[in-house]
Amino acid sequence: MDSKHVVVNENDLVKKITHHIVPLVMVLYTVAYVDRSVIGFAKLEMGADVGLSDTAYGLGAGLFFLGYFLFEVPSSWVMPKFGPRKWFTRILVTWGLVTMAMALTRNSGMFYVLRFALGVAEAGFYPGILYYLTLWYPQRHRTKATGTFVLAQVLAFLIMSPIAGWMLGVNWFGLRGWHWMFILCGAVAVLSGIPTLLLLRDSPRDAKWISDSEAEWIENELEKDKKELGQVEHANSLAALGSKYVWGFALLFFPSTVGVYGLSFWLPSVVSRFSPSDVVTGWLSAIPYVFGFIGILVTSRWASTFKENWIPLSVIFVGAAVGVGLAGVVSAPIAQLSAMSLAAFCVYSISGIFWSLPERYLVGGSAAVGIAFINSFGNIGGFVGPYAVGAISDATGSPQNGMYMLALVLVIGAAGTFVLKRVWGGKNPVSIEFKDGDLTLEKTS
Repeated sequence: MDSKHVVVNENDLVKKITHHIVPLVMVLYTVAYVDRSVIGFAKLEMGADVGLSDTAYGLGAGLFFLGYFLFEVPSSWVMPKFGPRKWFTRILVTWGLVTMAMALTRNSGMFYVLRFALGVAEAGFYPGILYYLTLWYPQRHRTKATGTFVLAQVLAFLIMSPIAGWMLGVNWFGLRGWHWMFILCGAVAVLSGIPTLLLLRDSPRDAKWISDSEAEWIENELEKDKKELGQVEHANSLAALGSKYVWGFALLFFPSTVGVYGLSFWLPSVVSRFSPSDVVTGWLSAIPYVFGFIGILVTSRWASTFKENWIPLSVIFVGAAVGVGLAGVVSAPIAQLSAMSLAAFCVYSISGIFWSLPERYLVGGSAAVGIAFINSFGNIGGFVGPYAVGAISDATGSPQNGMYMLALVLVIGAAGTFVLKRVWGGKNPVSIEFKDGDLTLEKTS
């Protein structure tokens, strides 16, 4: 392709892509995050009704991520064959039905099975969206795009927290509030499959709102990124699983998910200890997510000022560790809520900063499988975080003590970021120049 003949206003095109794509995937991921995390509020009633100990709840909450881990790579490997539009629709409908079935939980065994099934159903959705964004955005625009998209994580809690607190008090048609939370949240996911199938487009070439010249410009820029950054696309996309970059980033992502889910699944339980009612618990639990929302907005734009995201990522890991650690140290309600707000500000900012790093090294089918493995392996932390906090809570009588473990893991994440920066940071094997419309490659030293 000859980029000399492609004349496009880059800023206008990026804004147009963002306008058409990001709001939709944000809504879909908000639904996903509500469905996987509403268990934190349901537990306040469900635990007594079903007879779940803190350890059993932590195990069940974490089993979601075991199912996610086992089926995420197969799901992401299949997705390019069906196309994101059809595959995302299938995922939405499947996990919506499983979420609704959670209302049928009668004992810990059913709880474990359904949480595992929910992970299987949702597997591939988050990395699929990250891969989907790589088809539309050149590398230099991905940090902001990803940072905007992951706002859905905290939007989910901002929406869910006050509503869930209110719903815990309802009793409709003989069903308790926690039953209705699962039924309504699951129904929203199933219905979301309709706009996904109608509005989502698999690639720029499939979108009527993208001109041929704009689609060609996007393809040119992605090809430039591929050569300039030395990105690897394997003939067999599953070969990406043997990449040192995939394994390195998988290990680095693990601490962030330990922190995110350890904090989010237990936040309502911690807040309820100094809250007078479920409704107040819902509103107070939303406060840290306000700071998480602000954190993603601020840090994704701050990180864009760096050539690479290694330094911002390490700083955010440290900030998250400080916030989580303080949440375990302090006991006054205001101080504890402030500490958790700092933790949320930082820990929810990690994803927006992190994902632009592995996207520098893999493209195409390799990116789909590589991102899926990084996310699935990292999400084992979603199993470890809630389960460890639950076990520590049962052993010590307070979930606050589990915060020390979360803080330690986040410190390890900061150290791992520093190590990988020293090993890989700034090493782009090929630079790229355009002369008279011809593509010229120059090896760097």
